[in-house]
Amino acid sequence: MRKEKSTALYPHPFSRAYWRDAAAEMKDTRMLVFAALMIALRVALKFVAIPLAPNLKINTAFLANAMGAMVFGPVMSIFAAAVSDFLGVLLMGDTYFPPFVLTEIAGSLIFALFLYRARLTPTRVMLSRFCICFFVNVLLQTPLMMLYYKIVLGKTGYVLTIPHILKNLFMFPVESVLLTLFLKMVLPISTRAGLTYDKEKALHFEKKQVMQLVGLFLVGTVCVFAYLNYYYRTTSLSASYTAEERYEHNCRMAEIVDENTEEHEGETLVATVESAYKKFLGHEITYNVAVYAVDEEALAGYDKDLEAIRGMSKSKAKAVAEDGVMERFTGATIVVNENTGEVLSCEFTD
Repeated sequence: MRKEKSTALYPHPFSRAYWRDAAAEMKDTRMLVFAALMIALRVALKFVAIPLAPNLKINTAFLANAMGAMVFGPVMSIFAAAVSDFLGVLLMGDTYFPPFVLTEIAGSLIFALFLYRARLTPTRVMLSRFCICFFVNVLLQTPLMMLYYKIVLGKTGYVLTIPHILKNLFMFPVESVLLTLFLKMVLPISTRAGLTYDKEKALHFEKKQVMQLVGLFLVGTVCVFAYLNYYYRTTSLSASYTAEERYEHNCRMAEIVDENTEEHEGETLVATVESAYKKFLGHEITYNVAVYAVDEEALAGYDKDLEAIRGMSKSKAKAVAEDGVMERFTGATIVVNENTGEVLSCEFTD
C-alpha cells in the first residue's frame, strides 16, 4: 500500500521530519518533473532581465529559483542549482569556473530553508533575499569573482568589489518586493496543484512589513560598509598583481625611493611591494616596500638579470638577497594618490 505523502508545514527547518520530507521529494515523480521544468525556466531566465537604469537591471532567474526551492525543498534544490549552473554556462558560451556553482547552491539552499513547507509571509521572503544578497552575493561571490579574474582572465578584479556590493545592497528592497508579489501570484496556483500546502495567503505588505524592509536595508547598509572597511584594511592588492603589474609597481616604488633618499646614491636599487592597501572610499594606496641595493659583481654571474629581479614578489626577492646578489638596506611606507599618481608621503621604516 502506497504511503500518503506528508503535507506538514514547519516553523523552521531544524527538525528531522522537515529533512525527511525534503529528501522524500527526490522520490516523487511529479516533483522530479517540476524540478526539470524549473531548471529549464531558470536557465531561460538567465537571458531575461528587467532594466531599471543604465548598467542596472534585475536578473529574473532568481524568481524561478525561489519558486522551485519553495516547492521541492533544500535537498533537490542543491542538485537543481548545480545542473542549472552548468547548463547556463554551456548555453552562454562562458568559461566554466567550477567554484561559481557554490553561489548557485547557496542561494537555492537559502530560499528552500526559508520557503519550503513554511507558512509564507513577506518577512520570510525578505529575510531569504537579504541572506542571499549579503551572505551569498557579497561575502561568498566577491572573493570568487576575484579568484575568477585572477585565474581565468589574468586580471586584477578588486576594482569590481564596490560596484558589485553596492548593487546588491540597493537592489535588495526592489527584489524583495518583486519576489513577494511573484510568490503571492503563484502560491494559489501551486497550492491548487498540490505542490505546496500553505492555504492562508498571508503574502501581503502592511506597515509592519514596510518597516521591516527598511530595517533590513539599514542593517544591510551597516554590514556592507563595515565589511568593506574591514576588507580594504586587511586585503593587500599586491596579492592579486599579475606579473606585469608587479613589475610596474616595483619599478615605480624604486623611482620614488630613489627620489627621496641620498643614501646609496649611484647604486642600483630594487624595490619590492610587500603589501598594498587601498583606503576605503578614498583614493590613497599605501605601499609597504622592501628596498634592496644590488651588488653588480654578484649580479653578473647570477642566473637572473636585473629586469627579472625587478618583477619579483617579496618571497623571491628575499631568496635573491639570501644568494648575496643584493642587500636590503631599508623599508618604506609610500602613500600614492591612485587617480593622479601623486606621492603623498614616503617614510623609511628601517
